[in-house]
Amino acid sequence: MIYPESYRYTKEHEWVSVSADVATIGITHHAQHELGDIVYVDLPKSGSHVDKGRTFGSVESVKAVSDIYSPVTGEVLESNDTLATTPEQLNSDPHEAAWLIKVKLEGDNDLSALMSAADYTAYAGAEG
Repeated sequence: MIYPESYRYTKEHEWVSVSADVATIGITHHAQHELGDIVYVDLPKSGSHVDKGRTFGSVESVKAVSDIYSPVTGEVLESNDTLATTPEQLNSDPHEAAWLIKVKLEGDNDLSALMSAADYTAYAGAEG
C-alpha cells in the first residue's frame, strides 16, 4: 500500500492532512484491513471539541469495535455524514472519500511528532 506522502500518521493508525488551519482526519488502509468489513462508524457532531491523543469516535467491524484517537486538538467543523449510511467506504477508500472529521486547529498541534508516510509504512509492516 502506498500511503500519501503529505499525510502524517499515528501509532494508533490514524492519518491527518493539514491545509491552513484545518486538519482532515481518517484511518489508514492498514487499520481498515486489520478491522475487516466495517459496518458502523460513530463520529462527533460539528462544534464538538477533540483533544490530541484522546478518543473522538469508534469504528465497528464484523471483528471488533476500535476507538479512533485524534492526532490534533481543535473544534470539529464537519463529520463525514456519508459514512453513517455507507460505512463500507472506509474499506474501499480510507485515504480520500472516507475521511472521518475536519477539525479547526487550536493550540499546539506539532505534527512533527507524527510519522511520515515512509515511517508509517515500516511501522505498519512491522506490526504484521
